[in-house]
Amino acid sequence: MKILYSIQATGNGHISRAMEIMPFLQQYGKVDVFLSGSNSNLQPNLPVTYRSKGLSLFYGNTGGLDYWKMWKELNLYRVLKEARELPVEKYDLVLNDFESITSIACRLKKVPSIGFGHQASFRSSFTPRADKKDFAGEYILRQYATASEYIGLHFKQYDQFIYSPVIKQEILNAQPTDQGHITVYLSHYSDEVVVKNLQKLKDIRFQVFSKKIKEPTVSANVTLFPISNDGFTNSLIHSHGVITGAGFETPAEALYLGKKVLVLPIKGQYEQLCNAAAMKEFGVVVIDQINDNFHEQMAHWLSSPATTPLSLSHNTYQLVQMAVEKGRSLQKGNAIHTSGLLSEEDLVAMY
Repeated sequence: MKILYSIQATGNGHISRAMEIMPFLQQYGKVDVFLSGSNSNLQPNLPVTYRSKGLSLFYGNTGGLDYWKMWKELNLYRVLKEARELPVEKYDLVLNDFESITSIACRLKKVPSIGFGHQASFRSSFTPRADKKDFAGEYILRQYATASEYIGLHFKQYDQFIYSPVIKQEILNAQPTDQGHITVYLSHYSDEVVVKNLQKLKDIRFQVFSKKIKEPTVSANVTLFPISNDGFTNSLIHSHGVITGAGFETPAEALYLGKKVLVLPIKGQYEQLCNAAAMKEFGVVVIDQINDNFHEQMAHWLSSPATTPLSLSHNTYQLVQMAVEKGRSLQKGNAIHTSGLLSEEDLVAMY
């Protein structure tokens, strides 16, 4: 079986999940990886055959998206050219983790695909949404990377095609302890903003993971570490709690370990606002932004009740098995894209 696994690399979560499912996926045949995006900080240990700048997200220093940089990096001609050249028709299974070029290629070439991952869960109206609906954000979640069938991942099984998160084996095997420190990963804020505010709680030790530094650096009660999968995982396992963005993988791991969680959604990131709404059901504390009162909000969070642990309905092998079976069914049925086939003019209009 020839498998194309397309991965969105605008962040570390997709890469981390891909490295976890790859050994299971390779049991079914040869896997080629299409890696799309340019702002992941993890070095992917994956069989990358195709690579693209993709359509990446960029962040400023104070918690929001850098729309100007995103617009400058957008090249629709390149996107369509890469979609036409990506040989999706050569594969028995196309597994797509929220990657738009592969989605376009499958539409143009009438090739079925499986949408796999967290964003796929938003195909369901039962998946929690932010209090204020963002129509542009909703459109992106539903149309950015459409597929023929979906396997969604979320904190709870909100719909029949939604399953529990992929949790790293190191987390599953861990014996968590509480060594008193707080693990911090806030990639959408500058180190200076984060450290200045954390130092206001002088009696608390913080381990901050930074995309800027190369060596561990100590600044009073704050230790900064370069981003690494093993280093961050170890810090999380032995932490008292975690402060991070309202993404999916890190909060899921923290909840599975029974850690206290505080999240700051990225400004303008509708998906993260929806994630935050879902996390509130677990007792996660959500703060809009870092401001002059952030240290007081952190102190209140530290004295708040523990979060509700996350339970898993399916293991990673079962999720991969479902994806492969769906792919085989699509091939047998000669299924085409359920979202309809679009012309290149329609695709340009979408973006």
